[in-house]
Amino acid sequence: MKFLHTADWHIGKKLHGYDLLEDQAFILEQILTIARAEKVDAIVIAGDLYDRSVPSEDGVRLLNQTIAAMNLTEKIPLLAISGNHDSPTRLSTGAQWFAQSNFYLHTRLDQAFEPVIIQDTAFFLLPYFEPVDARIYFEDPTIRTIHEAMPLVVEKMKEQFEDQYKQVLVSHFFVSGSSRTDSETKVEVGGLDGINGSLLEVFDYVALGHLHNKNALNLSNARYSGSPLKYSLSEKDQKKGVWIVETNDQLILQFKELTPLRELKELQGEFSHFLDPSFYQKLNRDNYYSIKLEDRTIIPNMMNQLRKVYPYVLQVERLYGRENYQQLSVKKLKEQTPIELTEDFFTTIVQKTPTTRQHKWIEQTFYQLIKKGGTEDAS
Repeated sequence: MKFLHTADWHIGKKLHGYDLLEDQAFILEQILTIARAEKVDAIVIAGDLYDRSVPSEDGVRLLNQTIAAMNLTEKIPLLAISGNHDSPTRLSTGAQWFAQSNFYLHTRLDQAFEPVIIQDTAFFLLPYFEPVDARIYFEDPTIRTIHEAMPLVVEKMKEQFEDQYKQVLVSHFFVSGSSRTDSETKVEVGGLDGINGSLLEVFDYVALGHLHNKNALNLSNARYSGSPLKYSLSEKDQKKGVWIVETNDQLILQFKELTPLRELKELQGEFSHFLDPSFYQKLNRDNYYSIKLEDRTIIPNMMNQLRKVYPYVLQVERLYGRENYQQLSVKKLKEQTPIELTEDFFTTIVQKTPTTRQHKWIEQTFYQLIKKGGTEDAS
């Protein structure tokens, strides 16, 4: 069969304070256009439909409209899972009757072992889960990480394999050997870095979500779709799109690029250069811009002057002087996980590194915060 693989929509996400709902509506309509043009048999959404566990009303409205257009208007079967940014309970509201229109939404670990059969393909929809979920399901108190849980999960799935079907796994985790970008969550409580790539070899295709770069992993049978939009400056040079997957005798993968409403660009030069009409009139000023200033002098009212010409300035970075040192320090802090920041703070205050027991207390605290939605903005 032929299906479209997408993930990490992060509906409701903001980019340096700018609301992205208009950009997201524009790009989701493109995904539907590609699905129509390719005449796909299904659309797979590998987690993180929302950016936070309690989405805004406008975010919920956009997702509902998109799902309705794909599934009810176009009659395309949908297969979706919850990611680490989604609330499984809220997202699954209505899931029981969604299946009546071929919209399969799995948000619990136990649902992953009930494959959804479409044509000649069995889809195993494995949502993001915590080690405690695996401990309860497998009744095994020794499971402490996703790494320890995944072999049991895959073995349980293999019990459902039937020779007449292609086996496709849809999941939302970090696979060993993958590379991150700045817009992905740094929280690793519970072992988000949990899947060994060799476990995926038993599947004909693995549709992954969580990492925003389509090139983060290149196994012969597994891909991240990447996010459909650039959600951080570290992604400015990435190509965004969706995979068209055909599970014939040979696996066929085609990447279909998406064109955003506004591009993410970086400019470098002196302040006066950016305000010169002969320069800015050649640009699409409605793009998102990160500006690197070469000036050393103080510029009064700098941001307001820039935004009169470039309405979507994300940030201004000084290339020289004290400001640049401060920005590098902030960048270094942003690259650390909340656990690493907490342990660094502890070490600075008490002049000792945390003990093993204290490290576990810190992990447990962040795990509870994640469950309550307290670290939704950690990405």
